Amino acid sequence: MSGTELPVTNLPQKTAVFLIEDHPLTRYGLASCLEDSGRFSVTGTAGSLEEGRRVIEETSGPLPGVIILDILLGGENGLEFIEFLKGRCKTRGLPMPAVLVCSVFEDPFRIKTAFQLGAAGYVPKSVNEEELLRAIDTVLSGQEYIDPRLKLKISLTPGGYGKFTRREREIVTMIKQNRTNQQIAKELCISLRTVENHISHIYAKTGVYSRQELIDF
Repeated sequence: MSGTELPVTNLPQKTAVFLIEDHPLTRYGLASCLEDSGRFSVTGTAGSLEEGRRVIEETSGPLPGVIILDILLGGENGLEFIEFLKGRCKTRGLPMPAVLVCSVFEDPFRIKTAFQLGAAGYVPKSVNEEELLRAIDTVLSGQEYIDPRLKLKISLTPGGYGKFTRREREIVTMIKQNRTNQQIAKELCISLRTVENHISHIYAKTGVYSRQELIDF
């Protein structure tokens, strides 16, 4: 697929998608996934910010319904494309396509920044086909979408600790420091059973199902 133009599709029942991704194999995999679904048409691709901007600038007709955007494009920050796109749409009086960020980055800072800039959704590159299609359908409906695991990660940032009791916050912090239940019980001067009960409550509040998930987040 060429990154030089967005040809008009003759399949109105399919939603046009534009891919901005610097790895050819990933572009191919995403395009194949979308085309094979029978519901989407990949009308263009780009491997850099410059190429992505040029494609949009040279497109005289309607813009695609969805743009799947990587964050790291060579040495460039792909999120800069969102600001460009908003300005271009405003100048031409066009509706803003739904931007779905698909990135290897899973840190809360980049996720929050993407949404603040105007992204409609965020999924990790490890996402499966079913989840990707669900994300696209969600942003096309006008709703925001974030991968459930990433949503949990954001909830565990300092601003998300409000859902926990003081003791639960202490225990989450200690778990992320790789403390064992026995160590936690000793340092907090509580019984091992009490620690286990607190951890069960933490799991229930976050949807996490294992200790390792809490550590990872």
